[in-house]
Amino acid sequence: MSLVADESPLALTDERFARFAKVEWWQQQRLRDARVLVAGAGALGNEVVKNLALLGVGNVVIADMDTIEVSNLTRSCLFREKDAGSFKAACAARAALDLYPQMNVQALNVNITAALGLGWIRWAEIVIGALDNREGRVFLNASCARIGRPWIDGGIEVLQGVARGFHAPETACYECTMSEIDWQVINTRRSCSMLARRALAHGGVPTTPLTASIVGAIQAQEVVKYLHGLPALFGRGFVYEGAHHGSYVVSYPIDPGCPWHEGAPPIEQVREWDSDTPFNVIWQRAEELLGGCDAIDLGREIVEVLQCVACGRRRPILRSVEAVSEDDARCDGCGADSAPEFLHSIGRGSEHRQRTPRELGLPAWDIVWARYGDRFLGFELAADAAAAMGGE
Repeated sequence: MSLVADESPLALTDERFARFAKVEWWQQQRLRDARVLVAGAGALGNEVVKNLALLGVGNVVIADMDTIEVSNLTRSCLFREKDAGSFKAACAARAALDLYPQMNVQALNVNITAALGLGWIRWAEIVIGALDNREGRVFLNASCARIGRPWIDGGIEVLQGVARGFHAPETACYECTMSEIDWQVINTRRSCSMLARRALAHGGVPTTPLTASIVGAIQAQEVVKYLHGLPALFGRGFVYEGAHHGSYVVSYPIDPGCPWHEGAPPIEQVREWDSDTPFNVIWQRAEELLGGCDAIDLGREIVEVLQCVACGRRRPILRSVEAVSEDDARCDGCGADSAPEFLHSIGRGSEHRQRTPRELGLPAWDIVWARYGDRFLGFELAADAAAAMGGE
């Protein structure tokens, strides 16, 4: 008696996705048309991108700022020795094309919190987080919640890992799952001087390719389920415990104090605006559509001023915190460390109303939010989209 299910041999002329077609509910065209953003191209991101290529997902963007080190080769299935020193996102994109030449894949060699325009998140149907830090997850979570996009988070460490789905406001989001210790770590870093922040950013989590392959597969599987309208992991997490195989699923309640559960505000796609459109122009349109404007929120932290902790010297910066270098952080007068002052929004009397998003350190194809009373309206600076998609 054979223990193998029906395994009739495939002819050499069989279509690439013939085995998937045997799945009753499978819609290959749905995957071919899908748009997926992968944030992070390390060990976990490698597994996710590999799986998306094998599944035939048609449109994928990979965002990661890091370059490949030799130590990455033991944990990253898409990288080779010759890739050392190259950008992870670019190498992952090239390898994905080798696996699935019909994929439309683009690499963004950027720090997501500093240089990923939120238009990319609005472009995506679903986002996959393959990040290794809380700050990146908090940013991705807030951006997805504001834009109304679901995302699948993954995390790994040695023999354990977790895949979690978030789709605010309907389900719990990442911030709902954060403990007091998580917030203490983030707030401690936010209160640090710039050089101290840089020191805390170094390091890495010990991982293996085994755990990455399992968690990355779960993340990709949840994307397939979502795209096919099947119940997915949103508001829940699959906790992989590899030491004793005590894996389990956990449900996350919505935190009543979390700000991301009032519904995503409407967003107007303004095709004639780009990152060089003055905020005064945006302000005027907001007043017309909302009946007034109290402020324009930027959606990310911008360092407005650096103040030396020793001599008190103040320097305007206007750059995302992640784009401030160690040299920037040193006072150009006495050489001491500097502390940042942040800009989150532009008020009615702000001098920054005369400036443009680019001048304030915002990336191309971003989204800003006008606020009047308790009403919000997003503006997508969509004239940047064509250049961004072309990789310029």
